Amino acid sequence: MQSDRPLFVVGCPRSGTTMLQLMLHSHQRIAVPPETRFLGPAYFSRRTYGDMRLADNRRKLAKWIANGRNTKFRELGLDSTEYIQAAMLGPGSLGSVIGMVFKAYAERFGKPRWGDKRPSYYRHVEMLMRMFPDAQFVHLIRDGRDCVASLKEMPWYKPDSIGAMANWAEAVDFGRRHARKLPADTFYQLRYEDLTADPETELKKVCAFIGEDYDPAMSEPQHMAEVAVPAHKVWHHNTHGEVTTARTGSWASRLEPWEIALCEDVLAERLAVHGYELSGAPKPERQHVAAFKDAASKRRSARQRKYNRDRFLRLREPGPIAALLTDGQRKLAGLPQQRTARELVSR
Repeated sequence: MQSDRPLFVVGCPRSGTTMLQLMLHSHQRIAVPPETRFLGPAYFSRRTYGDMRLADNRRKLAKWIANGRNTKFRELGLDSTEYIQAAMLGPGSLGSVIGMVFKAYAERFGKPRWGDKRPSYYRHVEMLMRMFPDAQFVHLIRDGRDCVASLKEMPWYKPDSIGAMANWAEAVDFGRRHARKLPADTFYQLRYEDLTADPETELKKVCAFIGEDYDPAMSEPQHMAEVAVPAHKVWHHNTHGEVTTARTGSWASRLEPWEIALCEDVLAERLAVHGYELSGAPKPERQHVAAFKDAASKRRSARQRKYNRDRFLRLREPGPIAALLTDGQRKLAGLPQQRTARELVSR
C-alpha cells in the first residue's frame, strides 16, 4: 500500500529548501505548495478558536486561514468558500482543519499525498507531530558559511551575519537532536551539496525514505517553479534554472574575512560533523565571538519562553489536536479511510 503520510521540508533558511520543495512537488504523487503562514499561528492561538469538534469553531478557524491578511492562502489557487465548507464537514480536530488546506492543494493537482515547506519548522517538529502524528521530515543541510553569505543578502532577513551564524547553528543542533530521538522512518537528513552534485542518487534515497518510487521529473524541478514559487519571491530566481553546483562554496568571495574567521571558529565542530572543510582562517576577534554567543543566547531564551507558554497551554487543550485525514492517522484513531475534500463538499 502506498503511503499518504505528510511530508515536511525543514532547514536553515537559504539551505535550498525551496529547491527541494520543487523536487518533491515534481513527483507524480506529491504536492508541496509555496510557503504558507497559518500553520504555526493557528496552533499557538488554538484556544482562541476553541474545540474543533464544533462545526462553528471549525468555520471560524477556516475563515481566518482562507481570508487572513498574512496566511498566503490566496497563493494556493484554492476556492476559499469550498475549503471553509469542507472544513466544517470534515473531522473535528485542529490538525484536520489545517491539513485539509494541503489535502485540497494536492487534489488540485490530482495527487494523493501532500507536503509543506518552511525552514523554521525545524524548531517545531514536536508541534507538527502533535497535529500530524504520522508525519515525515526531510532536513536539508548546507554549508553554514554559504547560508550566512546568502542570508545577509536577503531583503527580508533582519539579523546581521552574526545572527545568521546563530540561526544556522540552531538549525543544525535541532537536526542532530531530531535525528537522534525520532524513528529512522520519520526524520531524514541530507546535504545540499550532495543533492545539487548528484540529484538522481540523492533523490532516490529521499524516495526510499518516504516510501515512493523515484520519479525522474524530480531531478528537473525548474519546470515547477512557475507553479509553486510565487513571482514576488525574486530571491528564488535560481529555482527557475537547472539544478547547479555554481553557488557551492561561494562564501569565499561573499563573506568578509572577519566573517569567515568567526564562522570557522564558532561553527567549526558542526561544520566538520557534516563534512565541510575549514579554510584555516585566523582566530576571530573576541568581540565577534562574544556577539555570536549573545545572539545564540537570545535565540535560546526566546525559544524557551515560547516553549514554556505552549507547555502551559497543553495543560488545558481546547479540543482534539491530531489530524484524522491520512490512513495512518485514522487507523490510530480506529476510523475508516477518509473521503476527499471535494467529496465532503458534494455529499
